[in-house]
Amino acid sequence: MREKLTEWGYLAAWRGVRLMPERSAAATFRRFADRAWSKNGRAVQQLRRNLARVIDGEPSDELVRDALRSYARYWMEAFRLPSMSREALGRSFEMHGYEPVAERAAEGKGSVVALPHSGNWDFAGAWVPQIAGNPLTTVAERLKPEGVFRRFVAYRESLGMTIVPASGGDRNPQAILGEALDAGHVVALVADRDLGRSGVEVKFFGEATTFPSGPALLAIRNNVPLYTAHIHYEADRAVCHITGPVDTGTGRLRERVASTTQAMADAFAEGIGDHPADWHMLQRFWAADFAPAAES
Repeated sequence: MREKLTEWGYLAAWRGVRLMPERSAAATFRRFADRAWSKNGRAVQQLRRNLARVIDGEPSDELVRDALRSYARYWMEAFRLPSMSREALGRSFEMHGYEPVAERAAEGKGSVVALPHSGNWDFAGAWVPQIAGNPLTTVAERLKPEGVFRRFVAYRESLGMTIVPASGGDRNPQAILGEALDAGHVVALVADRDLGRSGVEVKFFGEATTFPSGPALLAIRNNVPLYTAHIHYEADRAVCHITGPVDTGTGRLRERVASTTQAMADAFAEGIGDHPADWHMLQRFWAADFAPAAES
């Protein structure tokens, strides 16, 4: 019953928020963010610790509040995005550096684009097929309950994306993504959270953590370029900058994956460092936060 209530809650939000005037919806979600900030729960405390690594010092209350407002803005836009017109999407999202990806797509060649949980990555996922006219394939984390996962898949498919489940599917996601690259798709991967803590160890803002190896493996095995992207918010739009390609190196596969993943992490750090309030990381992230002392 609890899982069904969760599913109904998401469904109500997707329907209800679209019916609200945009200004009213934005004000409502900002109030949610400010309430979370004032309560200073565990997720907000973790956000504060994460931001401290990014800025190399104690984050101000204003920065933490702005980060929560940015996160709330993402959810407000996500609930409204399925009903957004192509013209409104063009006004709400600004892309820079996409030209080499577009050139490859026009030649029927795929590219991998990796990005962190910053700004509104769903805007980018919708912009590529709807505005640029290029097919885009991405991976979806398997959420619980299953009904919520299916609704998220349907939501992103309604925006023009092809969705591959990260787990629980009939085939290996890397194989499916490789086929998408062969077909000239843009493969976009949100790649700053290593959910299984079994990825590649990197230094990120001076501390050890792990990043998923998927983007590097996919680019190297399929001999395609790996670009990185970062999205941040301006007052009236989300802005994306694509950079790269990342140097995937030569030699043994393990060393190439390690160096490529570190280079990807370095590119993420540059964008996040410039716009820390738009990095939506409220979970434990660095290895030190998973240590026994941190657990206690």
